[in-house]
This record gives sequence, structure tokens and C-alpha cells, in this order.
Amino acid sequence: MPADTSTENCVFCAIVAGVGPAYRVYEDDDVVAFLDIRPVSRGHTLVIPKPHSPYLEDLDPENGAKIFKVGQRIARAIRRSDLGVAGAHLVVNDGRAAMQTVFHTHLHVIPRRKGDKVSLPFLFGAVWRKLVDPERTAEAIREGLRRLG
Repeated sequence: MPADTSTENCVFCAIVAGVGPAYRVYEDDDVVAFLDIRPVSRGHTLVIPKPHSPYLEDLDPENGAKIFKVGQRIARAIRRSDLGVAGAHLVVNDGRAAMQTVFHTHLHVIPRRKGDKVSLPFLFGAVWRKLVDPERTAEAIREGLRRLG
């Protein structure tokens, strides 16, 4: 069965429009970043372009550069937050074969901690993953961004 790649049913387009729920940590004219609802680790953040693009090949290269730039900044902020992060994975899943489940291009910023048990593939156990204390987690990331200046 083909993936639904329309904007009408896109949960990320609803978040961009302000009608979908999200714990936002960053937003500008082109990009929104918010906590993943099924995080691999605490602070797992998604960075999306505001214009809809189902696949990487549909993403305007300038918007791609913007989501990566913001993703890098979020990763730096998370390391400077009080979440105890030592590193990060920046990951784009492109297409169903690459385990993409929401067909609006997005960059995963996945915090890593020394000794954590996170392994590839990231989606293993996705059904059981849950947000833990999202209000404080989102605020910790926003504080990390403030610390960056």
C-alpha cells in the first residue's frame, strides 16, 4: 500500500499550522523543531521544514540546509542543557524502506549519553517508546538554546 504523502493528512503540516499538538523547542520562518512523541532517548527532537515535502528528493536544498543547520544547533543546545547528553545522532529516514513513517521530510536529533543502550535501527521498539516529562525536557532544550546565545 502506498504511503499517504498528501498535506491534508500530514501530522507535521498540522503542527506547522498550529493545530497539531507538539512540544516545540524552536521555530523560525522556515523550520519547526519539537519533541518526538516516541523518543529513542530523552530530548529526541524532530526538525522539519515548514513547506511540505514527503521525501528527501522533494525537499528544496535550501530548506534541507536550514533543517540541518537548526539540527546542529539543537544538538549543541542539548549538550549544553541539563539533560546529561554526551553526543547526538542526526538522522533522516527517507522512504518506507528506510523506516520513514511520517511522510514529511524530517531530521531526527537523537541525544546520546555515555553508556546508553540505544542501538540501530532506531525504530526497534517504537510502539513502546514514550515521552518522559516532555514539559521539562522541552524547557531544558530551550534553555540550552538560550545558553548558546
